[in-house]
Amino acid sequence: MTLAAAHAAEIDTGDTAWLLAATALVLLMTPGLALFYGGMVRTKSVLNMLMMSFVSIALVTVVWLAVGYSLAFGDDVGGGLIGGLDHVGMSGLGPDSVHGTVPTLLFATFQLTFAIITAALISGAIADRTRFGAWLVFVPVWALLVYVPVTHWVWGPGGWIVERLGALDFAGGLPVEITSGASGLALCLVLGPRLGFKKDAMRPHNLPMVMLGAGLLWFGWFGFNAGSALGANGLAAAAFLNTLAAGCTGLLGWLFVEQKRDGHPTTLGAASGAVAGLVAITPSCGAVSLLGALVVGLAAGTLCSYAVGWKFRLNYDDSLDVVGVHLVGGVVGTLLIGVFAVESMTGGPEGLLYGGGLGQLGRQLVAVAAVGAYAFVVTYGIAKLIDKAIGLRAGEDQEHTGLDLTVHAETAYDHGVLGHGAPVSASVLPSAQKVKPQA
Repeated sequence: MTLAAAHAAEIDTGDTAWLLAATALVLLMTPGLALFYGGMVRTKSVLNMLMMSFVSIALVTVVWLAVGYSLAFGDDVGGGLIGGLDHVGMSGLGPDSVHGTVPTLLFATFQLTFAIITAALISGAIADRTRFGAWLVFVPVWALLVYVPVTHWVWGPGGWIVERLGALDFAGGLPVEITSGASGLALCLVLGPRLGFKKDAMRPHNLPMVMLGAGLLWFGWFGFNAGSALGANGLAAAAFLNTLAAGCTGLLGWLFVEQKRDGHPTTLGAASGAVAGLVAITPSCGAVSLLGALVVGLAAGTLCSYAVGWKFRLNYDDSLDVVGVHLVGGVVGTLLIGVFAVESMTGGPEGLLYGGGLGQLGRQLVAVAAVGAYAFVVTYGIAKLIDKAIGLRAGEDQEHTGLDLTVHAETAYDHGVLGHGAPVSASVLPSAQKVKPQA
């Protein structure tokens, strides 16, 4: 038997079929996120919000295939900090190369979809006021300097968090949720608040779009979490059920807070609560029992519903609550592994409530602090450099009129920009939208 045939024989077709489907599900999450975010902004910047997500697919894919995958999942060369360059341009990874029981190329593509949505998530924190050209520079630089190293720490061979510290993260609480939330906070601080922040009403313009986006995110999240088992097996089934359960209790927890605090359960609250529960269960879906998943989701839905109000007290303009949902939810889910982890899921480590003591909780806390601090500091530095070099924030006139018209020369709706600032000059309208004066 040839070496290629031996490798091919190791590929499990059932596991491969499941991971192919999971990869497609996770990729779908980024268009779902685009709709979720697009519905939450005002009409004058809808298309810009959609574009920030969609262009992230292209930018991160190029970076990941060129060097990102090799640095994240290549053999460690930096004391647990970074991988090597053996697979630059995906070299050495043919169709018969195997990762576990699936083709390595499929595993690399699955991980690519995680990197894509993580970058896209950050855009929600800086909606309505970021130069599109600056975003095109920020995304690939951030992916290389923040996402790739953290991914190696958590999941890469020899990564210090997984192999030295012993912290657990099944599907991305650290590299996805906490990095995006901490990075979003850094960008908020560099950019400053939107014009009219805390003065003007900045309500979502299309709640049905928000709900549709949340539904697509929830659907894709099954691939995100259950797919991280890398096989069609019992662990994938448990992660799938935990994901569903936590999304439900997250939704209910948020609505309970709204009803008690505001007297009204809202559609935006339902969508946000579900997402908060899904964020929190991401790191823990492969470590906790069903009961633990229910508690994790409920805790995230409740705490995140309060956390989204911090920006008004602390005066940072997290436009679409990336900090309040993804950072806070990611911290909740990652830390609660240290409380609710069970041996039947982890294969060894147990949480505080199951006789594991404080050890695992301490390891989770160290991982959260290290990743959050690293992502914040490096992102802050990247943003400052881009701002100094080419400018990070859109001009005041662009922000006032809306980025759809001034940057993309389009509008999401006929006359959708009217009523959101100063009258639009004909000079910023595309020729098809210029109207001749009536006689």
